Amino acid sequence: MGVTFTIVPGRGRFSDVRKAHEDLLAQRAAPAGVRGVVADSWLRSVAAGVNVDASQPPITLGQDLLADYRDRHPLATVFPLLYDVLGRAAEDCDSVLAVSDGRGQLMWVRGTPGVLRRAEAIRFVEGAQWDERSAGTNAPGTALRLDVPVTIKSAEHFVRPVQRWSCAAAPVHEPGTGTILGVVDVTGGRGVDAPQTMAMVMTAARLAESELARHALVAASQFPEARRDGPPGPGRALPGISISALGRSESIVSAGPRTFRLSPRHSEILVILAACPAGLTGDELAYMLYPDDVMSSTPRAELVRIRGLLGDWVLASRPYRLSCEVTSDWAAVMAQVAAGNLAEALRLYRGPLLPHSEAPGVVELRQDLDRALRSAILASGQPEFLVAWTRSRWGTEDLEMWQRLCAVLPRNSPLRPYALATAAKLDAESGWNMNRHSASFAPDFPGARPLGP
Repeated sequence: MGVTFTIVPGRGRFSDVRKAHEDLLAQRAAPAGVRGVVADSWLRSVAAGVNVDASQPPITLGQDLLADYRDRHPLATVFPLLYDVLGRAAEDCDSVLAVSDGRGQLMWVRGTPGVLRRAEAIRFVEGAQWDERSAGTNAPGTALRLDVPVTIKSAEHFVRPVQRWSCAAAPVHEPGTGTILGVVDVTGGRGVDAPQTMAMVMTAARLAESELARHALVAASQFPEARRDGPPGPGRALPGISISALGRSESIVSAGPRTFRLSPRHSEILVILAACPAGLTGDELAYMLYPDDVMSSTPRAELVRIRGLLGDWVLASRPYRLSCEVTSDWAAVMAQVAAGNLAEALRLYRGPLLPHSEAPGVVELRQDLDRALRSAILASGQPEFLVAWTRSRWGTEDLEMWQRLCAVLPRNSPLRPYALATAAKLDAESGWNMNRHSASFAPDFPGARPLGP
């Protein structure tokens, strides 16, 4: 049965968006009159140096590598489902179905020959890199960057040749860990703007996740050690656990085929134990867990509950420790920072570690991670990373980061007036004298000028 993507009128609105786009580029004005998700993405695109006049995303998967890479990717098992649910409907409406991996590389692009030829003109082809840094504002790239479903409507694209298209995309996550495996997208004409397009895209993404979870359960049924009813048998490796706690008050833990949302206290305990693989005594754990009355508090009852929830094989005692391999989202960010891969670190960073926790051990870990990531961004001097931080919930009032952004932006950058105004506003609100610190942010480009009146 065919599905019609209804064309939604609204030329007045799109002319306003085009004007905001031109004002950003020509008059160096901050984006106004556009959706926040679009304005933020435009700023990231400018900072990344994306060419606004040409759609030139790099081909990062050549034809000699594409087939093998695609066959080995987890989404290969569910692509037939995605095509049945969404691809045929897209083809009926002169649109294309695209599926990317978790880095924005397009693995499948399906459509009628005529539409595919038009898509080739903007290099929307299999093997091309369509993350924001490579292609500017677009639904697959922005959905990947924000980990949310996104619709980008014609003039909202950053690159002018792409503004003839509209697209709707949603991320697909790995069951249990929540890791982004890729993005499913429909790209076509103005008809893609219709709300039912996004509803179909989101439905397809959720169906893919359900099918992946079903495959995982079938596979897990062959390994009874992954169930709660006992530890692995002789000669079998302990299944690991995965903890996601960035930007969350309650962590998500995957143990074998099962996924749990832990309470805030249990989340704190697991985060602390994950950071101390050698283990902790009860007193040491209590000291790192309770900010006040250590003597009257004991984590023993909470540890018993965790063991009952996750399984005896996960938690050992004397000392208390996690007795299996542990992966975590905050450790993944720290590893990328240590490797100097700030683009990946920022993509993985979803916010401070258990942001509402006051447990001393968690506070220390949270501060260490934020300090390492923030310092690396400041030291990099890369505008795209500075913009990503200052446009986040946790960095929007970071005066030092805004100062650094002003110091590295060229005088003709469309972002410079906006950054100067924001930094001046924050400076006035804080009561700090920015000029006293200007030496710490010495301009590293000709013609730069310090902040201030």
